[in-house]
Amino acid sequence: MIDREQVLHVARLARLELSEDEVQKASGELSKILGHIETLSALDLSAVEPTAHVVDVDSALRPDVPHESLPREVAFSQAPDVADDGYRVPSPQA
Repeated sequence: MIDREQVLHVARLARLELSEDEVQKASGELSKILGHIETLSALDLSAVEPTAHVVDVDSALRPDVPHESLPREVAFSQAPDVADDGYRVPSPQA
């Protein structure tokens, strides 16, 4: 069980200001989360291969095939301000 002081400690680290109701709620929710993690930790997953997706993903990305670029005139045609073969942007304010 995550107690009030642990919730306040984590909130301080995250620079969060919590009301008393939020502290109570967070304590219960964090305790539930840790309970689920303990349940998962008890499982034997030695035969399960690590994966980035829960389902097989075939060719999620298109092949990286070189092709002709967009003509410069077309790329700059709707730009509000072009200079020196590039887009001119305002300088950041100090």
